Amino acid sequence: MFDLNITWFFLVNFLIIGYAILDGFDLGVGVIQLFTKDENERRVNVNAIGPVWDGNEVWLLTAGGALFAAFPPVYATVFSGFYLAFMILLTALIFRAVSFEFRKFSETSKAKKKWDLAFAFGSLLPAILFGVAVGNILRGLPIEMIDGKIVSSISFLGLLNPYSILIGLVSLIMFTMHGAIYLTLKTNGTQKDKMVRLANKLWIVFVILYVLATISTIFVAPYLFENLFGNPLFWLMLILLFVGIIYVPIGLKAGKFGFTFLASSAMIAMIIGLSALSLFPRWVPSSIDLANFSLTIYNASSTQLTLQTMLVIALIGMPIVVGYTIYIYRVFKGKVALTEDSY
Repeated sequence: MFDLNITWFFLVNFLIIGYAILDGFDLGVGVIQLFTKDENERRVNVNAIGPVWDGNEVWLLTAGGALFAAFPPVYATVFSGFYLAFMILLTALIFRAVSFEFRKFSETSKAKKKWDLAFAFGSLLPAILFGVAVGNILRGLPIEMIDGKIVSSISFLGLLNPYSILIGLVSLIMFTMHGAIYLTLKTNGTQKDKMVRLANKLWIVFVILYVLATISTIFVAPYLFENLFGNPLFWLMLILLFVGIIYVPIGLKAGKFGFTFLASSAMIAMIIGLSALSLFPRWVPSSIDLANFSLTIYNASSTQLTLQTMLVIALIGMPIVVGYTIYIYRVFKGKVALTEDSY
């Protein structure tokens, strides 16, 4: 029997994966900007993502809209509980967005450096907060049901727990490595060589942090592993994850940067996919009472008519979004060539 709740669970996660892959390298390039000294290299970094960054963020907006339509209680609980964190995130993204244009029209090197910092920290904070948000959901949030209403006692400081900060560091390093790999496709000469070396170093740090995060998850959220090992999809995704991780340094050494970027993208997709699979059928586990108070794809969904109507809209709209994304990347493929009109 066709299950709309399951369908929408995977559709929303597909949009989150799309955002993580596409805006992930944007954020990574922004973090790299923080440590880039040469002005010409700084311009190349900005122009490498200049034509595509705003389109990449559409995936985040679409994911939020889909979550709101399909699972309103999940949207309300998460967005209200993470309110201050989301305000920090939005502020960072606003400064990041305007930094492109303001940097371009700044007349002094001092002013350009200020907007470079806005670009860098506007990328650094979202890269960390993405992981912190995922970490808190994986470990469970303090939510309960009182008289049929969802009550949560989520505090901003409570979100900054050691486990979630560790997941935040994983996402930061992962996105920065992804950004460095993307820049190998957009740069030449010395700058490309720097990105290859940086990506290799970040790969080592990422592997160490990911192993630590996996071990920590076993102790912090053991319920995520219940019934997981008997799922064939888990083993398929795990194999693809290992293939992606192993191929990254191999591809970098061989100079096959396009395949390396695909491997990095697959790695990100599998990490988020495995997290979603471990949560299923839950959306938000309750740290108070996992069995009775957790928000699932069934007790926190819209009506079947709403899910059906939204699915029709999604089947029309999502191919357009995917097609538009592919078209844009084909138009702007190749190395960055700086001109007077460049940022």
